[in-house]
Amino acid sequence: MHHRYETEVEALREFFAENPASALGLSGGSDSAFLLHFAISNGAHIRAYNVRTVFQPGDDAERAASREAADLQTIDLDIMRVSRITDNPPDRCYHCKMEMFSAIVERAATDGLTVVIDGTNASDDPGNRPGMRALEDLGVRSPLRECGLTKDAVRELSRDAGLPTWDKPSFSCLATRIPVGTRITEEGLRRTAAVEDAPRGTGFSDVRVTSRDGCALNRIPPAQMADAVMRKDAITACPKKDYGGAALDPERRE
Repeated sequence: MHHRYETEVEALREFFAENPASALGLSGGSDSAFLLHFAISNGAHIRAYNVRTVFQPGDDAERAASREAADLQTIDLDIMRVSRITDNPPDRCYHCKMEMFSAIVERAATDGLTVVIDGTNASDDPGNRPGMRALEDLGVRSPLRECGLTKDAVRELSRDAGLPTWDKPSFSCLATRIPVGTRITEEGLRRTAAVEDAPRGTGFSDVRVTSRDGCALNRIPPAQMADAVMRKDAITACPKKDYGGAALDPERRE
């Protein structure tokens, strides 16, 4: 254990000692995967719930649960039926998180679990994440945040624990690629996923695409930008039927 995190880790142990049975919203990212591992390693009874929508493709949650031999419940949610989400207003994330975690809270209650937790960490800024307000409104707790564990702490502790997610890039849902005010459609999400898959196949770990004037803008982490410029053709390759063209986004990603 990293000594500088001893206080925070002990606080997390105390959280699970006080809440020995809980329902975890599991995405399979570095935060929720670490939380699942830590809880189980410290004797807590955790049932994991993954909400599957067109916004969050992939099977990361299944892999994380399998590593811990954890019970995972998958909830299929038709997020596209909710117009206050597909209309893509500035507070879309609030409505989306409300839908997803309402489904988890309801299923968990049916399973006899009244404490619902998620992987929000102490680095997450409420001002930039309206979804955190939805968690508060629903009474969902965020143990990592409550105990002062930042993203960097989670990554270091995950590496110490041998978790493969320790350096997993953060993945924001596909809906974040659609400019606010532009209606979200399944076709638009499909195009975004297809364009992002191309550079990932050439070794770039965390590519995000936004659309501007019919062009796909590929935003690359700063640490990979120099390589991206050298390999621009691989990064900007995209199906012609999906976008008229592609380019590297000149704005730096943080």
